[in-house]
Amino acid sequence: MTAARALDSVFSTVLRRNPGESEFHQAVKEVLDSLELVLTKHPEYTEAGVVERICEPERQIIFRVPWVDDHGHVQLNRGFRVQYSSVLGPYKGGLRFHPSVRLDTIKFLGFEQIFKNALTGLPIGGGKGGSDFDPKGKSDAEVMRFCQSFMTELRMHIGAETDVPAGDIGVGGREIGYLFGQYKRLTNRYESGVLTGKAPAWGGSLARTEATGYGAVIFAQRMLQTIAESFDGKRVVVSGSGNVALYAIEKVRDLGGLVVAASDSGGYVYDPDGIDFALLRQIKEVERARISEYAARRGGRSEFRATGQVWDVAREPGGIAVALPCATQNELTDVDAATLVAGGVRAVAEGANMPCTPGAVRLFQEAGVLFAPGKAANAGGVATSALEMQQNASRDTWTFDHTANRLEDIMIHVHDACRRTAEEYGAPGNYVLGANIAGFTRVADAMLALGVI
Repeated sequence: MTAARALDSVFSTVLRRNPGESEFHQAVKEVLDSLELVLTKHPEYTEAGVVERICEPERQIIFRVPWVDDHGHVQLNRGFRVQYSSVLGPYKGGLRFHPSVRLDTIKFLGFEQIFKNALTGLPIGGGKGGSDFDPKGKSDAEVMRFCQSFMTELRMHIGAETDVPAGDIGVGGREIGYLFGQYKRLTNRYESGVLTGKAPAWGGSLARTEATGYGAVIFAQRMLQTIAESFDGKRVVVSGSGNVALYAIEKVRDLGGLVVAASDSGGYVYDPDGIDFALLRQIKEVERARISEYAARRGGRSEFRATGQVWDVAREPGGIAVALPCATQNELTDVDAATLVAGGVRAVAEGANMPCTPGAVRLFQEAGVLFAPGKAANAGGVATSALEMQQNASRDTWTFDHTANRLEDIMIHVHDACRRTAEEYGAPGNYVLGANIAGFTRVADAMLALGVI
């Protein structure tokens, strides 16, 4: 059987076994589309059924999460943990609390996580989890009761050497604290390495909060350097205003760029003088308010727009040189990509997981725009989580600068591995192909070494 036919057969099986899971199908197809040359060069992967096995999670866990709200009413949510691949190390991946979460979402995120974690070069496998619980509008007491109920079930499936969850959308320091407290209470162990994203005061790592946003910008800067450019003086648009977006904005500023727009689910702000990072962080991270409040406090220097897309700012005078989608999956469509290309975009780096639709990615590549997929560009968060695990294992604490320097080294390694692999397989500058192949081959070689398990 040819490599192409083998891959078609695998994808047909994925479609049959996972009906209706469009996001998972999208993530799998994006990887499989890169592997024909790999399977041709390494027929042993096909003979050992590596691709089939890597598309099937090792374990899928679904459980109910009952909790009591502040009015004494019983509420019910659904919890998930997909433990996808452990051939390189314990399962590693975040927990997402958002109303849109379903098994399809967690599977696509877990599948992406396998290759992202492999690209870091660190000994961590891939997994993901979460719930359709929405922390927005909930009191701290309600969030605590939900987290305690969620962890009561989850703790049976995790451990520092088994599965190490972290934060994601809707799961920040508050939620991690409540989750860890319940884990400690139930197990009677101070197993600090069981969760990452903890506060530095009780086992967390400095620079973890900033890591995903910083890492995406470091990757983008490295891409720009390949065409003898940098962020200095460039106009940048960032989608989102959560953790990843906030610290991407800060890092762009530090590198001399000008972020002129950011967004949330209610709309976006356009600030031609550059987003005031300190003000935006106060509003979004401390007050947890809407981004419209940012424009209200800027005294007329910023405009809030409730309609349209944040990418529309590419039509403003000066256009946009770099786009960093940092919100959620499939947020940037082919229509948005066309707007960015017309506005002069030079590079796009995904700070979120799969935020660009396949049509958008194709358009960027056809236009010669440097494009970095999330499994490479946003690997800084999980890389620093792995560094947190190292510190927990050695009962040590590193300085911010030491951790940030390690992060930069890892992101440069990820970039260079993707670029080098793309060149090796005859597609120079194709970071999608480079990331998929580099991540896949590391996992595949480990699977061959461990046998059929």
